Amino acid sequence: SEAKPPKEEAPKGISPVKAKKTPSPADAERRKLRPGSGGEKPPEEPPFTYQLKAVPLKFVKEMKDIVLKEAESVGSSAIFEVLISPSTAITSWMKDGSNIRESPKHKFIADGKDRKLHIIDVQLSDAGEYTCVLRLGNKEKTSTAKLIVEGIP
Repeated sequence: SEAKPPKEEAPKGISPVKAKKTPSPADAERRKLRPGSGGEKPPEEPPFTYQLKAVPLKFVKEMKDIVLKEAESVGSSAIFEVLISPSTAITSWMKDGSNIRESPKHKFIADGKDRKLHIIDVQLSDAGEYTCVLRLGNKEKTSTAKLIVEGIP
C-alpha cells in the first residue's frame, strides 16, 4: 500500500514539466496581452468613482481683492485666481451678481485645479464684486472678492 502514492506522484511530477515546455506559444501570447490587457484598468475605476463622492467641493485658495490705482491700472489687466478641489468641478464667474461671458475683455483660464478670471484693459467701470461659482453635481460653493479701482484725486 505504501508503494502506490509514490507511483501516483511520479506522473504528476512529470506532467508539470511537460506542461511548462509545451505552452510556450500561449505564454508568449499571454505576455503580449499583458500591457494592453484590461487587467490594469478596472482597479483605476473604483477609486475614481469613489473619489467623486468622497472629495469635498471646496476652494483650496479663495479669491483675493485686487486694488488698483486708476492712473496705473487703466489699460492694464487684473487676474482673479482660485484653487479648487476637485479639478472635475465646473467654475463660472460673476460680476455684481450677473454672469460674465468670455469675451476679449474677460478671459477664463482653467488649468486643472487652478482657475483664473483675467480682466483685460481694466477701466473704472470694471470695479465691483467678482464671484467664482464652483459646481459639482448638485453642490455649489462661491468665493467672492472685489476689484477696487481707486480714482486719483
